[in-house]
Amino acid sequence: MQDQPSSSSLENSIALQKFGLGQPVLRKEDDTLVRGKGKYTDDFNLPGQAYAWIVRSTHAHGIIRAIDTSAAKTMPGVLGVWTGTDLVAAGYGPFTCGLPLKSRDGTPLLQTNRTALMTDKVRYVGDPVAFVVAETLAQARDAAEAVVVDIDPLPAVTDPEEAAKPGAPQLYDHIPNNVALDHHYGDAAKVEAAFASAAHVTKLDIINTRVAVVPMEPRAALASYDKGSERYTIQLPTQGVAGNRTNLAKNILKVPNEKVHLLTPNVGGSFGMKNVNYPEYVCILHAAKILGRPVKWTDERSTSFLSDSHGRAQKIHCELALDAEGKFLAVKVSGYGNLGAYITGVAPIPLSLNIGKNLASVYRTPLMTIDIKTVLTNTTLMGAYRGAGRPEANYYMERLIDRAADEMGINRLTLRKRNFIKPAQMPFAASSGVTYDSGDFQGVFNKALEISDHANFPKRKKESRKRGKLRGIAIGSYLEVTAPPGVELGKIVFEQDGSVRLITGTLDYGQGHATPFAQVLSTQLGVPFDSIKLEQGDSDVVHTGNGTGGSRSITASGMAIVEASTIVIEKGKRAAAHLMEAAETDIEFANGRFTIAGTDRSIDILELARRLKETRMPEGMPSSLDVDHTTEAVPSTFPNGCHVAEVEIDPETGIVQIVGYTGVNDFGTIVNPMLVAGQLHGGVAQGIGQALMECISYDSSGQPITGSFMDYAMPRAEDIPMMAVGDHPVPAKSNPLGTKGCGEAGCAGSLSTIVNAVVDALSDYGITHIDMPLTPERVWRAIRDAKSKAA
Repeated sequence: MQDQPSSSSLENSIALQKFGLGQPVLRKEDDTLVRGKGKYTDDFNLPGQAYAWIVRSTHAHGIIRAIDTSAAKTMPGVLGVWTGTDLVAAGYGPFTCGLPLKSRDGTPLLQTNRTALMTDKVRYVGDPVAFVVAETLAQARDAAEAVVVDIDPLPAVTDPEEAAKPGAPQLYDHIPNNVALDHHYGDAAKVEAAFASAAHVTKLDIINTRVAVVPMEPRAALASYDKGSERYTIQLPTQGVAGNRTNLAKNILKVPNEKVHLLTPNVGGSFGMKNVNYPEYVCILHAAKILGRPVKWTDERSTSFLSDSHGRAQKIHCELALDAEGKFLAVKVSGYGNLGAYITGVAPIPLSLNIGKNLASVYRTPLMTIDIKTVLTNTTLMGAYRGAGRPEANYYMERLIDRAADEMGINRLTLRKRNFIKPAQMPFAASSGVTYDSGDFQGVFNKALEISDHANFPKRKKESRKRGKLRGIAIGSYLEVTAPPGVELGKIVFEQDGSVRLITGTLDYGQGHATPFAQVLSTQLGVPFDSIKLEQGDSDVVHTGNGTGGSRSITASGMAIVEASTIVIEKGKRAAAHLMEAAETDIEFANGRFTIAGTDRSIDILELARRLKETRMPEGMPSSLDVDHTTEAVPSTFPNGCHVAEVEIDPETGIVQIVGYTGVNDFGTIVNPMLVAGQLHGGVAQGIGQALMECISYDSSGQPITGSFMDYAMPRAEDIPMMAVGDHPVPAKSNPLGTKGCGEAGCAGSLSTIVNAVVDALSDYGITHIDMPLTPERVWRAIRDAKSKAA
C-alpha cells in the first residue's frame, strides 16, 4: 500500500466547509425537477396496461339495494367490472386504525373497518361502490357511467356536534351517537379547583375549519401481479414505502411482506394525505391479478376533493384560568372532532391526543384537561394534514391569551412574558405529560419583536388610518411535539465506482432530503457530497422505517445516519489496521481518512471500501464497510418559535392583506438553512390559506359545495407576503445532531398570528372574535354588524 498525500485531508476539510452542516447547499434534485424531468407515478406505464375508473356514490348516506353492472360489462373495451361483493369474496382485510386509543371509560376506539368497496351502505358522497377496467381510460369512464347503483337514501349529518346528539342519523349500528372515541386527558378535579380559585376566566368558542389537502400531484397507482412468484407490485405516491408495504401486505392483502413490492418515485406533495393506503389501490391490485395484466388508475382533481382525506375540522370550546397577576393556572379544551365517514390511518390523533400534547406550548401552564369527542359524519374521511393537531392546539392557546389580555387590561406582550417557561427550568415537565429538553422562548420572542419592528407599529397604524384602512398586529409563540418516536433505517453501501448509496425509511415528497442527508453523511464520513445517492422509494431495499411525517425526517434519518456512520468507522478502523499492518488502537479517523497515529500513513475511506471488495480478508475481519442499521426509537423534539403578522383591512370591502410577516424559530441544529427557510415559507403559506380562504363545505343533505377550484379558494403568490425569517437555535439534547423538526412549524405559527392580527385590526369596532376563514365577505359582515350594534 502506498502512503497517500497529506493534501487529500486538506481537500476533504475544505469540501466539508462547503457541504457540511449549516451550509445553504442547493438542493440536489432542483435541476431535474425544475426542468420537468421528474418522474411521478402517472408518468410510468407498463406494456399491455389497462385503465381503471371508480364508481362512487352520489348520496351522502343510504342503503345499497343493488348494483347492476350488466350493461357496463358489454361496453367496448371493458375487461371487467367488480363490486364490493367480489372483493369480500377475495378475502381482503379492511382499512382500520391500529392505534391503541381508549375512551374516558377505558373502552377501545370503536372501529369502522372500511372495506375497499361498500356492500351494505354508503356513508358519504364519493364512497366507492364499484370499479371498471377497460383498454382505455375513456372506455373505463364510459362504462362506469353505465353502472346502475340502486340506493335508498337516508338522512345525513355533517356537523360533529349534531351527529353526537341523540336522534341523529346513525352511521354504524355498533357506534352509539356516532362517537368513536370520547377522549379525555388530565385531572378534572384539580383543573376545576384551579378555575374556581381564578381571578379571571377567559372563554372562547372556536371553529377550526375543514380543509382539503390538494397537493400538486393527485393520487395515482400502477399495479401488476406476477403469477409465477405470486407477487404484487404497485407503484404509488407515499410518505414511506416500508410502513405502507407492511400495512398493505399484512392487513389488507393478507400475504407475507415479501409478496408485495411497493415503489414510490417522485411525489408532488402530500402533507400527510398520502401516508395511508386507499381503496383504489386494492381495486387495481385485484384487477391486475385477475386479468393478468397491469392496471393503472389516476385521480382527477374533482374526485380528489371527495376521495382524499381532509384535515382539521373541529368545534372547540376552550377556557383559560388566570390569577390576578395574569399567571396561567389551568386551561381546558372540550368539543368535537369530525372524523368523516370512516377511520383509517392516524385520523383520531390530530383531533384529540395531539391537542393535549401541544396545547401548553411555551407557557408554564400547570394544569389542563382535554375532552374531545371524535365523531363520525357523512363526510369525506379525515386524516393527518400538515401539523396534525399541532397548529390547532397552538391556535387555541394563542387566541385565548390575546382575549385574556384584552379582558384583563394587560398588555398582550407582558402577559406572554409573565408565563414563559425559562431556560433555567429545562428540562421542563409540561402539563401535557411530555418533558421539554431545551428552549429559550423569551429569547425567540425578543428577536421576533426586534426583526418585526414591533415598537414602531403605532406609526404604521396611524399611516394606514389616513388611507382609510384598518391595521392590526399580532405576536404569537408556538411549540410543537414533533417526530413521533419510532425506529429508522440507516443503510450505507459503498459502490465500486466510488459512489455511496444512502438508504433510509423516510421519504421525500418535496422536502429536499437528498441534500441535508448527504450533508450529514459527508460530515460524518468525509465522503464527497456529490458521491452520495439517496434511495428511499423501493420496499425491496427500504425494509424498515416509519416514513416521513410529524416533522421527523432530519431527526430520525439523521440519527440513523450518524449511528450507521459510527459503525462504518469502527469497521474501517479494524480493516485499515489490518491492511496497514498497525494496531487498531493506533488508527485515527478524520476528514474521510484512516491514519496511523503519529505518522503520515493513511488511507481514504472510499479507497478502503474499494480495497475491501477486492481483497479476501481473514475470518473475523470486515469484508466491506457496508452497514444496514436500524435505530432504537428516536425521541421526540420540541421545535418552537415566535411569529409576528401585520395586516391591513379595507373596511369597505373586507379584504385582508398581510403586509408584514416575521418568523423567528428554534429548530435546534440547522443542517441546511436554505431548506429550513423554504419549509417555513411553505407552512406559513398553508396557514394563510386556511386563515383567509380555505373551507370545505357541505349542504344539509351531505352534498359537497366545494368540489373544485371554482368553489374552493387556494392562496396565490399575491396572497403570500415577503417573510423575514430569523433563527434562535437551541440544540436538542435528544438526538446526536441536536436537530428539531421544521416541516410543520409554519402552520403552527401562522394560524394564530394572522387571525389575532385581524381581530386586532377589527377591535376598532369592538369585534373580539371571528372564525376562519377570514374571507372578505365574512370580515365585511362583521364590520357591518358591529356598526349596526353601535348605532
